[in-house]
Amino acid sequence: MKNKILFILSLLFGLMFINAGLNKFFNYIPVPDDLPEQAMKMFVAMMEITWLMPLLATFEIIGGLLFILPQFRALGAMIIIPIMVGILAHHFTLGFGLPIPLILTAILVWVIVENWKKYMPMIKGN
Repeated sequence: MKNKILFILSLLFGLMFINAGLNKFFNYIPVPDDLPEQAMKMFVAMMEITWLMPLLATFEIIGGLLFILPQFRALGAMIIIPIMVGILAHHFTLGFGLPIPLILTAILVWVIVENWKKYMPMIKGN
């Protein structure tokens, strides 16, 4: 039962990141009118760095795809960690919409804990 729940949560998690990455390429999700001014300034600044959004989108898509597949989930989690840290920092500093990033972080931590043995060779070294 635990594996089925983890798979469903991983599937939804991965699809959310794939969707976010595809949106950076195709802009199909409209920007809300009530975004705080600080958030708009940040997005405008990020758009001025022309290579940043395509790079972020690519890693979101790759990380999301890998996160869905059980055999590559540990690698997908490693790719998504820095993105998730940025999402959390963004939401904490602007103070809006914390529940979803916290739930996504909990899922990410669960996957890392479940795959801990796969990370041990990186920590132990040779």
